[in-house]
Amino acid sequence: MEIMKLLQRYQALNLSQNIDYDKFSQYSITHHSTCLEGSTLTEIETNLLLDEGLTPKGKPLEHSLMTIDHANVLQFVIESAKQKKNIDVAFIQKINAKIMAKTGKTYQTAFGELNSVDGIFRKGNVVAGNRYFPNFDKVEALTKKLSETINIKLKTTSQTIEQLYLAFDAHFDLVSIHPFYDGNGRTSRLLMNYILAYYNLPMAIVFKEDKAEYIQALEQTRNEETLLPFRNFMTEQYAKFFSREINNFNKQSKDKGKGFSFVF
Repeated sequence: MEIMKLLQRYQALNLSQNIDYDKFSQYSITHHSTCLEGSTLTEIETNLLLDEGLTPKGKPLEHSLMTIDHANVLQFVIESAKQKKNIDVAFIQKINAKIMAKTGKTYQTAFGELNSVDGIFRKGNVVAGNRYFPNFDKVEALTKKLSETINIKLKTTSQTIEQLYLAFDAHFDLVSIHPFYDGNGRTSRLLMNYILAYYNLPMAIVFKEDKAEYIQALEQTRNEETLLPFRNFMTEQYAKFFSREINNFNKQSKDKGKGFSFVF
């Protein structure tokens, strides 16, 4: 498969040996994931915020707080993957709680006042356009079943392509359960990247400029009741990331070979 050839080419570059490559790769994941949810920070502004603590002028403070939260929880996910932690309901809730740490809101419900910073499951039903998500009283059971399924497959899936599909499928399944009041997309993409990191595979980006195609792939998968459309979309996103990084590496290698010319 073409994606496997690209993965091998990317891994052969061993970019993690370069200073700060992993850090700025993680910044890029944070930038694109938060922009999908409405952040207006540019990639440079994201880097300066996370690297130097510089809050961009003229941008909503909430967008900076969302970015900081995502960067922090991404570190939590990476460390958890290194420790091979099991995925359970509490783990998924913890990811969401960390995602909403600085931007969570309080909701008045029939069950009392609930705060999304606690990673609690929604206590109401959700409709987005023509899409009805599972009733709130099914959310915990569905999330528990998903967690158990992922844990079994984590330990039994050995082929790389199947590991990729496990990560992509978990992303689709969790966002389709839509268990939380807010942060479902970010939580689902972080769950996907937990699985990829668990297998020591490069983490994935859903590129902000492909948001319309992302939503379309989710809807097509639900409508057709087959995971193929979303798997294809995520495979294309993964390939896009590899191609971009390989091209950047090749360009920089050529530029280094040219040296510099200064005119005084």
